[in-house]
Amino acid sequence: MSAAPSPAVAHVVTVVGIGADGWAGLSGIGREALRAAEVVVGGARQLALLPEDECAGERVVWPSPLRPAVPRVLAAHAGRRICVLASGDPMFYGIGRTLAEVVGAGALRVLPHPSSVSYACARLGWPVEDTEVVTLVGRPAERLAAALHDGRRVLVLSAGAETPAEVAALLRDRGFGPSRIYVLEQLGAGERERERCVEGLAQDWAEPSGDPLNVVAVECRRSPDAVRLGAVPGLPDTAYEHDGQLTKRHVRAATLGALAPAPGELLWDVGGGSGSVAVEWMRTHRSCRAVSVERDPVRAERIGRNARALGVPGLRVVTGAAPEALAGLPVPDAVFVGGGLTVPGLLDACWDALPVGGRLVANTVTLESEALLAERYRRFGGELVRLAVAHAVPVGGFTGWRQAMPVTQWAVVKGSDAAPGAGSGSGVDVAVDVTPGSPYVPSGGQR
Repeated sequence: MSAAPSPAVAHVVTVVGIGADGWAGLSGIGREALRAAEVVVGGARQLALLPEDECAGERVVWPSPLRPAVPRVLAAHAGRRICVLASGDPMFYGIGRTLAEVVGAGALRVLPHPSSVSYACARLGWPVEDTEVVTLVGRPAERLAAALHDGRRVLVLSAGAETPAEVAALLRDRGFGPSRIYVLEQLGAGERERERCVEGLAQDWAEPSGDPLNVVAVECRRSPDAVRLGAVPGLPDTAYEHDGQLTKRHVRAATLGALAPAPGELLWDVGGGSGSVAVEWMRTHRSCRAVSVERDPVRAERIGRNARALGVPGLRVVTGAAPEALAGLPVPDAVFVGGGLTVPGLLDACWDALPVGGRLVANTVTLESEALLAERYRRFGGELVRLAVAHAVPVGGFTGWRQAMPVTQWAVVKGSDAAPGAGSGSGVDVAVDVTPGSPYVPSGGQR
């Protein structure tokens, strides 16, 4: 016996995707929706694609900034048949997402058009599922850096005519000068002669600005002398600008493993230093978010530079001393404390801010802080581990080990019962000996 059908939902807004070929490229359903609309809302370029004799509805251009204006525009035309124009697929970096958040998915009727990504991959012969997509529309160009890996193909959704030059400059700065760039203009314009493709190497790019309606395709090739950055935590220490306040790569990899970032989660990085833990948290997935709290203004600025250089310009940096600087921050999914553990109230503030199921990881190299972590481990359980790293260094004409100061790490998941004595776990003493690389020189902080 089949289930009874759900009652029909009265659509408040119809969203019609439109391409560079305008009215001619619309489906019959899309044309009918626009003909029936009493109000058509869109960008000036999109509205100009509609013939006056076919669409008699009132035309409204989105104001800027767009996102806060959406509820206001819809409310102003409540009770009328509204159509919203969107470039390509409205649900792919388009207005469809915002509309769904404002009116709810059930009040939308979305009629998608092929996206610029589909057109670009069709022209280049690239499989869509194997192509990384980065949008720079309303976003800083530094976001592209996180997607750069030798041999990968990346499509960049452009913000305008200047984007190709910005992409080429970033590729050169990040050691990807040999990458081949394709700038595809007016994709899907219908008449293929209106489409245009310009190509060249990033290191030689000198093309003047072209059509603002473009997509930049990149075949990533890394310069042989450029630092290789992997896709997992534990980037080379040389990837960071720092003053010694840096969690070295092997301890950093273990720390990120304990923090266990997942898509969409938020990290508090308390005592930011160089920001390396927050940066690599955000690099694990484009939807991961982080707030780095650092009391030293010079270091705070350095954290921002590291974040931009490594492709996560969205890292939020708060300049101030914890725990006072933690007030008003959004609720974290995880907290990392790499310094300042003995500051009165700091660890308590971090613990209290976590929801049930949240994770806390704290690192230290001092006996005083280690005693504090041992006491918290006794009360709340979790894991208490000691990380010891040694590097091979010259000893006269031979080779020997240089031992770094051991790092004590407490990692715990907050349970529903956080009373003293809650939880259980066994302490683990782990020694990790690593031979390659330069000697690990510890500093007071763990960043």
